[in-house]
Amino acid sequence: MFLIDVVDVTPMDGHRLELTFKDGLKAVVDVDRIIQRFDGVFAPLKDPDYFRLVRVDPEIGTIVWPNGADLCPDVLYSYASGKPIIVNGERVLN
Repeated sequence: MFLIDVVDVTPMDGHRLELTFKDGLKAVVDVDRIIQRFDGVFAPLKDPDYFRLVRVDPEIGTIVWPNGADLCPDVLYSYASGKPIIVNGERVLN
């Protein structure tokens, strides 16, 4: 795991976010493939106006929406950096 917090977010067209991480990495991440796979708390994020309400919660180090939806900072960092997430020696993402 990376354990690197998100420190800034800027919503862009579609479901893309410009993210800045505590280590200085800055990248655009398309989270469409994440939020389209789930309903429940992620359903409102499919609305572009609601999606733009994203903000950084510094207490948990990641992005959140008003309804409580959030995305794991390690998953975001993996997409942003292209580095895989390894669990028990096995590649689980990227």
